[in-house]
Amino acid sequence: MDPLAGTPWSAASTVAGFARGRPNPVLVHWAIRELARSGRLRLLDLGCGAGRNAVPLAEEGCDVIGVDLSLAMLRAALDRRRAAAPRGRTTWLLSSADVLPLRSGSCDFIVAHGIWNLAQSAAEFRRATAEAARVARAGAVLFVFTFSRHTLADDAEPVAGEPFVFTQFSGQPQCFLTEAQLVAEVRAAGFDLEPGTTIQEHNRPPAGALSTGAPVIYEGIFRRRA
Repeated sequence: MDPLAGTPWSAASTVAGFARGRPNPVLVHWAIRELARSGRLRLLDLGCGAGRNAVPLAEEGCDVIGVDLSLAMLRAALDRRRAAAPRGRTTWLLSSADVLPLRSGSCDFIVAHGIWNLAQSAAEFRRATAEAARVARAGAVLFVFTFSRHTLADDAEPVAGEPFVFTQFSGQPQCFLTEAQLVAEVRAAGFDLEPGTTIQEHNRPPAGALSTGAPVIYEGIFRRRA
């Protein structure tokens, strides 16, 4: 049974669009770097969707575990994997990001690409970051790609009682953190910003320019503390 049946996340048109997606080049760079350093990389892709990142990373030789709540997305990811015949192993799990059916300390690289921003409360967001920390081994890399608070107008108010959950973007509760909030939340879970890197912000319009309507995105590399 598909937990997201009847929602846009399992609609044929949505799945087809995700199936055509290209991998994030920064993510691929960091995964290849970690794979070359260790010789083996067990990579967990949270909210893997139709495999836009998971399958290309498996093609590079990573052993990939793709997790998603949409059965339709996972089926599309499996189809993409069959067409690609990657070198690395792939495993697909129907699961939410905040309750992972994986052993503690079992993953070398965690990908949170466009998934944590979908949490509908700070509590759900924190459960997801805590689960990522639980399954990550000491020294594991965390790649984060999530909504920035700069997506919304300065005067936008969060949902009552929530520090960074807003409904103004899509009508649904979603997480939009400032950079300071993102660093603090991820650090509280057990990850520190990778030395020598900074958090990058994408799609932010220049001062005085009109918004394009696309979300502003934070992209950062973190590492699990011992």
